[in-house]
Amino acid sequence: MTGAELSRRTTKRLTPAIVLSNIGGAVDVFFFTAFLLPIQGEADPSRQRLVNGVVLVLFLTVAVVVGRRVGIRIAQPVTSWLESEQPPTETIRRSVLRQPLWQMYVNGSIWMSGAVVFGLLNLTTSARVGFDIALTIVLGGFTTCTISYLLAERILRPVVSRAMDGATEPPPVLLGVKPRLLLAWGVGSGIPLVGIGMSLFSPAGGPTLGRFGLLFLVVVGITVGFLCITAAAGAVSDPVRSVAAALREVGQGQLDAVVPVYDASEVGRLQSGFNAMVEGLREREKLRDLFGRQVGGDVARLALERGTELGGELREVAVLFVDIVGSTELAVTVDPQEVVRRLNAFFGVVIDVVQEHGGWVNKFEGDAALCIFGAPVELPDAGTCALAAARSLACRLEGLEVDAAIGVCAGPVVAGHVGAESRFEYTVIGDPVNAAARLTELAKTADGCVLADAAVLTPGSAEAGHWSVGESVVLRGRTAPTTLARPRSPA
Repeated sequence: MTGAELSRRTTKRLTPAIVLSNIGGAVDVFFFTAFLLPIQGEADPSRQRLVNGVVLVLFLTVAVVVGRRVGIRIAQPVTSWLESEQPPTETIRRSVLRQPLWQMYVNGSIWMSGAVVFGLLNLTTSARVGFDIALTIVLGGFTTCTISYLLAERILRPVVSRAMDGATEPPPVLLGVKPRLLLAWGVGSGIPLVGIGMSLFSPAGGPTLGRFGLLFLVVVGITVGFLCITAAAGAVSDPVRSVAAALREVGQGQLDAVVPVYDASEVGRLQSGFNAMVEGLREREKLRDLFGRQVGGDVARLALERGTELGGELREVAVLFVDIVGSTELAVTVDPQEVVRRLNAFFGVVIDVVQEHGGWVNKFEGDAALCIFGAPVELPDAGTCALAAARSLACRLEGLEVDAAIGVCAGPVVAGHVGAESRFEYTVIGDPVNAAARLTELAKTADGCVLADAAVLTPGSAEAGHWSVGESVVLRGRTAPTTLARPRSPA
């Protein structure tokens, strides 16, 4: 819905509601004062009723015209903003939130003016009559203004919701839940009881209201009180239900849940607080996702569950090291953007294959990747998984525009967080890591470009049948010979 459409729709609903509620209240007060509240000291009550009726018609005419013009003037900034389709400013938000209160102030001013006019008009009868009528008008105005406020607050909810969209601060508490409930109580119980009490203080010493007057107050108290308390309760229960429904969505993992903010009370702050909480959850989920992408899902999950401490533990792992052949020449002869594209395609395959076999990529080292099986999450027969991943990776890389060599080794390493308190990473340190890198260097000149330490093979396993054991070599940095194993055929 456009802002102009919302403005027209709100005006069509708000103006009649305010006007009719005030006219209805005025008619009720006139009926009560003219026919149910006895006019003492006047020889001709009919004449006094006629005078009050004529003045009432004139006063209502003036009040409707003045009230409508003042109301339009008060709402003009909001109407202009809606029609402009511009984002709301803080000034506009404050103006929108204060509309029900300003409407109530306008209505209250008109009713107080009526109390003065009719109080003075009826002083010709007696001071007591003038006072009773003025007080009755004040009490009727209190009732009508309360009803008008609750109606305006409900009708303006879509406008307030649009104004509060994107707000970084919660709405101010202009009329809290407790004052609203007290107003509803006053309309439903307090004012009728005051009217009944007024009848007990007559100069003659007896009640001034008859049976029908008391019945009128009871009916008005029950009817209007029910409507007001229903509206006041709805002003609390409606947003609470919306927050509860949104909480269920969040509990189901739907972090895009948002509740509209349309209440200038503690309930509005609850709505705003919920949206702020969900926004924080979304930011946390983004950080968690980014953290997982940076260090690996298992490492991120364990860090969130157990915390992070510098140091490590001894673990049995298998290491797969993969490196691009001829990377220096590639960087010199190919455009940098094309190099990045090829590297991303290469690493994408590496990540997919390693994850499929239960491992994770510990780090990217330029054009190489260090992959671990068995840490931080224990993996049964990690060596077999690494060997299967090496064969599958060699097959998958054949279709890419880069050549790569792969080395596999296994053994004990220290796995844990290394660095400083301000900056650290989860990694593995040990001879198998260095050996895997050395095997990768040899694999660059070997047939198939895949070599493994034969000690990784599990004799009699299905995976061992895909490998053939060859010669022994002394790897750089080692003193003991290492027996090499090669895949028998592509995976």
